[in-house]
Amino acid sequence: MPRPLSRVPEGEPVSTPEPLREPDAEVTSPGAASTWFVVPLFNEGQVVGDVIRDLRTRYPLVVAVDDGSADGSAAIAEQAGAAVVRHPYNMGQGAALKTGIDYALRDPAMRQVVTFDSDGQHQVDDAASMIAMREDEGVDIVLGSRFLDKRTKPGLLKRMVLRGAVWYTNLTSGVKLTDAHNGLRVIGRDACEKLAIEQNRMAHASEIVEEIGRHRFTVREHPVHILYTDYSRSKGQSMLNSVNIVIDMLFR
Repeated sequence: MPRPLSRVPEGEPVSTPEPLREPDAEVTSPGAASTWFVVPLFNEGQVVGDVIRDLRTRYPLVVAVDDGSADGSAAIAEQAGAAVVRHPYNMGQGAALKTGIDYALRDPAMRQVVTFDSDGQHQVDDAASMIAMREDEGVDIVLGSRFLDKRTKPGLLKRMVLRGAVWYTNLTSGVKLTDAHNGLRVIGRDACEKLAIEQNRMAHASEIVEEIGRHRFTVREHPVHILYTDYSRSKGQSMLNSVNIVIDMLFR
């Protein structure tokens, strides 16, 4: 019996198809047969098709959670081969992750989920290395970090905000990390079943770290390359996310 989609208000319809297990991709990447990629989706029609097609050449199990998009993103994601779950209106990234994780848990063969952005900033190679780390070392969660190597080039303001978020989250959660708001994560099944995501919007990132501390999940960090593209900059995501992180730290 699947768990309820707790962040969707009672009476609101949610389109939730059965989990797909299509052997479209050659299953050679680490954990490909037992890993679901959860892709939150909101108005990313320009890029999400390429993101999902590229991802599914190595990881066929992808669920895109359409969070009230108005640009046809859901149809594009579906055409690219993802299972698509639709929110009735925009609820925020935290809610989309919760819905996607609940969906993946319906598959009894699932051993872990990967949270993966829909805008092209995450790299499949990084996700594969993180999956291999989790499986080899037997930890509950592997988190991506932009600050374990020098590949990622955030702007000065974003770097300052992210460093402040790390200090705040380390202080309040008791979990010592180098990057507290990185969206690329590998979460084992046991942790998925216990993880409570109640914050619908950007505060979910701090909440996940607090859940790691509360449950005493074993955790490792892995260096990742976050690619800040012309597309993402044109949408103002870097500046907007920096502001949202500050607001959520102050008022959540």
